[in-house]
Amino acid sequence: MKGFNFSLFGALIVSWLQPVMAQGSLQVVYPPREHTTSAQQIFFIGTAPPQVMVALNGQVIGDRSPKGHFARTVPLQPGLNHITLQAGNQRLDFAITRTVPQVPTTLQPLEPTADLVRLPNEIVCFTAAAPRDRSPTVQVGQHILPLEPLPPQVQLPPNLAALIDQADLVTPRPPLYRNCLQLTQVGDYGSIQWQFENQRQRGARIRVVAPTQLPVVEVTRSPEGVARTGPGTDYSRLTPLPMGTRARVQGQTGDWLHLDYGGWIRANEVRFLPSAMPTTATIRSITSRRLADWTEIRFPLDVPVPISIQQGDRQFTLTLHNTIAQTDIIRLDADPVIQRLDWYPLEPQRVEYRFTLHPRQQWGYRVAYEGNRLVLQLRHPPQLQQGAQPLRGIKILLDPGHGGSADLGARGPDGTPEKIVTLALAQKLAPELERLGATVILTRTEDIDLDLRDRLLAIESAQPTLALSLHYNALPDAGDARNTQGIGAFWYHPQSHGLAVFLEGYLSRRLKRQSYGVFWNNLALTRPAIAPAVLLELGFMIHPEEFEWIVNPQAQAELAHTLAQGILRWLQQATGD
Repeated sequence: MKGFNFSLFGALIVSWLQPVMAQGSLQVVYPPREHTTSAQQIFFIGTAPPQVMVALNGQVIGDRSPKGHFARTVPLQPGLNHITLQAGNQRLDFAITRTVPQVPTTLQPLEPTADLVRLPNEIVCFTAAAPRDRSPTVQVGQHILPLEPLPPQVQLPPNLAALIDQADLVTPRPPLYRNCLQLTQVGDYGSIQWQFENQRQRGARIRVVAPTQLPVVEVTRSPEGVARTGPGTDYSRLTPLPMGTRARVQGQTGDWLHLDYGGWIRANEVRFLPSAMPTTATIRSITSRRLADWTEIRFPLDVPVPISIQQGDRQFTLTLHNTIAQTDIIRLDADPVIQRLDWYPLEPQRVEYRFTLHPRQQWGYRVAYEGNRLVLQLRHPPQLQQGAQPLRGIKILLDPGHGGSADLGARGPDGTPEKIVTLALAQKLAPELERLGATVILTRTEDIDLDLRDRLLAIESAQPTLALSLHYNALPDAGDARNTQGIGAFWYHPQSHGLAVFLEGYLSRRLKRQSYGVFWNNLALTRPAIAPAVLLELGFMIHPEEFEWIVNPQAQAELAHTLAQGILRWLQQATGD
């Protein structure tokens, strides 16, 4: 996750914390002595010698691991909670504050809070929180608009709730008021004036511009710009826009630009072009050619337009937006990947190219603009060998999670950082794969800091057959640390789904470990499209007994051997060997 270059939940745990220790042997690695959370509970992760009794708020922790590790969950009341851990004559005091939504006593503008640029006749909605039965108003230019009370609303849980079986939990929201206004006239409406009783606030600025004033932008971020479903990083990602993509801006919220094909992009990822620049393309003949391990398809365009990509079983679909088809000829010879290419003109100004593929399993793709020409490359299936080294010619990239002094990852009950065990596993897994004939690339071989961009560049540069990111897990505060354990797998592109499902099931069965689950997740290290890429969470650092399994050298060796065999079995299955 951007900003948290480690395990899925490591940011929410203690990668930056020093263990809390009393004089003696009681050690708590989470939470810190003073901590604020919105969760209804919190867990305490730590250790003490097995022979020493540990009590939390006077209650003895009886379910510790053989080495004395513990994970105990404590419910939290709203406000300040004083919690004490004691082991013998050692005592640790914690002040945990639980925040809860409050009924507002004053006006709280919620939408919009960033400056807006809109087209004529678009509807702009205004939302605010305020005390019950006291409707606020907004003034936009000469328009005065009373906000109407909404029916009781609920607050959806964050996305992380799906990973702790709390995705269905909702909580009431404070009273909300809303109304909408259609702005018909071009002009600068100035700042929104929010008013509630004697309280008055100036808010975001609104401008309405004529369609002829809309600017054109070109994506300058290399290798691609991040397109989203809305104006903010909370919105879902769309197919990235290759560098050079050109589109017209049809609206703006803060520093986010709404492009004419539907996606949103940050202003710092584009440059502005003269508004007279064309943004609609035509496309004619399409050609293809075979490269060493790829099939390349070239789409000649007179304007580099936005694209969308969808993958399915034996299907790869490329959509060109803002494009008018004038296609009469497509050259596609017999190919190891593509069985047939069909195209469909869609309205308005979209063209869809649907590739029917020979193999169900897809092995990676690349897409980029070369000038105005869009170049799509589809990867050929790998060839397994006979004999003792079936993976000869197969390249596997292993990314041991975290590393360096600033990125420790999740912490075990005794303070052991995740970065150490991910590297230990990778160094055991690499020779297992090499004995099977594979060429193995490790993103790091020592305890160094490696940011997400470095790891992604390593995958792109190596062009591996498979990319595996190795991690160990933790939980957010609302999770049940004592009763959550097991192996999980995370994928993003459909071409990675089968690998994630197979490895999670294979490891769980063969090692007799619990299954944590398989998740689609928008993680940086699952997003590479050049090869099937999976992030494995191979156990929970914060679970007392599972942690002992994680750091056991013999268990690590068994895990490495089993994982290598699982990779071989999946490749044999996916290639039909």
